[in-house]
Amino acid sequence: MAYDLVIRGGRVVTGGAMVDADIAVAQGRIAAIGTGFDGAEVIEANGLLVTPGGVDPHCHIEQMSGMGLMNADTFETASRSAAMGGTTSVISFAAQGKGQRLSDTVADYAARAQHGAAIDHAFHISVSDPDAPAFEADLRALIAAGHRSVKVFTTYNIGLDDAQILEILRIAGAAGALTCIHAENDAIISATRARLLAEGRTRPLDHAASRPRAAEIEAIARMCRLAEVAQAPVMIFHVSTAEGVAEIAAARARGAPIWAETCPHYLFQTEAVLDKPGREGAKWMCSPPQRTEADQDALWAGLAMGHLQLVSSDHAPYRFDETGKFSNGLDAPFPGIANGMPGLELRQPLMFDAMVSRGRLGLAAFARLTAEAPADLYGLPGKGRIAPGYDADLVLWDPAHTHTYGANDLHDNVGYNPFEGTTVTGWPIATLLRGTPVMRDGAYLGQPGAGQWLPRDVIGTDPADLTGSLP
Repeated sequence: MAYDLVIRGGRVVTGGAMVDADIAVAQGRIAAIGTGFDGAEVIEANGLLVTPGGVDPHCHIEQMSGMGLMNADTFETASRSAAMGGTTSVISFAAQGKGQRLSDTVADYAARAQHGAAIDHAFHISVSDPDAPAFEADLRALIAAGHRSVKVFTTYNIGLDDAQILEILRIAGAAGALTCIHAENDAIISATRARLLAEGRTRPLDHAASRPRAAEIEAIARMCRLAEVAQAPVMIFHVSTAEGVAEIAAARARGAPIWAETCPHYLFQTEAVLDKPGREGAKWMCSPPQRTEADQDALWAGLAMGHLQLVSSDHAPYRFDETGKFSNGLDAPFPGIANGMPGLELRQPLMFDAMVSRGRLGLAAFARLTAEAPADLYGLPGKGRIAPGYDADLVLWDPAHTHTYGANDLHDNVGYNPFEGTTVTGWPIATLLRGTPVMRDGAYLGQPGAGQWLPRDVIGTDPADLTGSLP
């Protein structure tokens, strides 16, 4: 038979192994893997590596921050950036405003995505006000409809207290949803920040000192215990410290239903990136801040041993001007500077360079950490693998192509690249969403509104899931 599309002659990551094979696509899904297929269209992939489309489960897109500041990216610009970097599915946030019904929150974000998203997407329900009208009824209904993750903070002006988090864990866990937690101790941060400001320390570099590692360590340990008490699954977001990894490993060894992620900026940057003249360091401000080389080693070890299950971008785009980072003025002290930096387009090439080109854990592990594991953990149907029956979300890589990032060469709406000057080896030359190219040879081909919302499966509580060490 003739298939809709055949990708011929590539080295394919499938079933945790690499095979030289063709991929046959029919009606947007992978129909077969083998040789000798005929296709209405054929893409020659000789000399190329073929991986699953990236699944980025932690992105802030067209979202209002706790500071009341809208992200720089719309779903249209974020989709473009994602596709150019080899990502085909994202989970972003539907962020509740104070007093807002959760049903209204999700409807608002769904309308934005329906209009602009050119790649597939889902939402975390980001909770800031459990006292809003019909909160529990709305939360249960949204989870039942396929929104299978909730996000809470332990800090910022939208942080919840332990009693509120426990109640959300009780509701979400029983309903088959995962609770994602930004875990930092607010009291430690507040006291440290006040001391630094009193000493006149207001630079972007002082942001790192204002969020000491103890704040993350304490909050991770406490959230692990709450998850144990509630017996509800928890994802610890953006782990940055060696001690944080150790707390998670210990909790999982006790049987706690804990999963965790880290991000490229913690794997590849230290707090030294903030030490720039004037306000330049604000480009790299994020929370938690970047740490040390020793922490980087611990994070890589955590990924290898299965204590950390995946790598997300935590894409948080703000322009380096008065509309973004400096919305409180060009001379704002560090607490008034928007936190976050772009990463959606960078995650896959940075990780490919480190894991495949430089040999740190390898190609199968790359596919697992950036596609398979996030799809499995977050219940994304048909995503994350190259296997018959799965969506034909595929990325073709030229393993010999090198690229040095420039000052403003990303395809988002941010205007700067936080990895300017970094050279990567291995480059995505085609990205396919359900068998349709959304990027090919550096040209963006996506269509706003073509992305689909992904209702998700029930999420379990077994900490043994995805716990195995990588080869």
